[in-house]
Amino acid sequence: MSVNILAIGDVFGENGLEFLSKKLRAFKKLKNIAFTVVNGENASVVGLTPAQADAIFDAGADVITLGNHTFSRQNIIPYLDDNRYILRPDNLSPLSSGTGHRVYDAPFGEVLVINLIGRVGMDLQSDNPFFRADKLIKENPARVVLVDFHAEATSEKAAMAWYLDGRASAVWGTHTHVQTSDATVLPNGTGFITDLGMTGPALSILGVKPEQSISRFLGEPRRQQYMPAPGSCKMEGAIFEIDEKTGRCLSVEAIRITE
Repeated sequence: MSVNILAIGDVFGENGLEFLSKKLRAFKKLKNIAFTVVNGENASVVGLTPAQADAIFDAGADVITLGNHTFSRQNIIPYLDDNRYILRPDNLSPLSSGTGHRVYDAPFGEVLVINLIGRVGMDLQSDNPFFRADKLIKENPARVVLVDFHAEATSEKAAMAWYLDGRASAVWGTHTHVQTSDATVLPNGTGFITDLGMTGPALSILGVKPEQSISRFLGEPRRQQYMPAPGSCKMEGAIFEIDEKTGRCLSVEAIRITE
């Protein structure tokens, strides 16, 4: 027997959140999804609020993962301590609120979900994510292990997947908002995709109004708060088919839902 686990890429802005709310539950039913992890760190474009986290859960997420913008909205800090179904990167400072891993009860048994952040191109003084992954998997035995690796460098994401091959059921990358075409099962049974993509404005630059992003590259000295691009949206992610008995991944399918 196998189960389908769905991972959804970074939710961007209120229009991305609205699109998730319209599409996720019907898609889960269509694909017989048993467990869903959604990265929500850009629901406020930069960070997310408790109300937005609640909306992501209402949309159908079982667990929310975060990233480098975890603490951009200060009112999320108590929420991280109060709600066990939201995770921030585990290798941030131990003084940080919340946690970056938990074992959850799912219809198919226990599942360990780990949220980590990369160090290449990230100025967060985080601990080594590879050593942290070793520690968490050793101390939290579960047949199914899922890892959201929020990282900038594609090489660092791929290295994590190969490093955990045979120890994690699935490793997926988030943060760069561009879905990659390399969804695969590694030799020892770990499903992997370098980046899930994003859930938000389709005609945009990583979710942002194109003219705002372009102005930054042209050297515009005035810094404006990024705004989500208007128009149609998309929901991107991947489905991992996992063997219930072994925890190994049998197949990976990248998905994109549009309006």
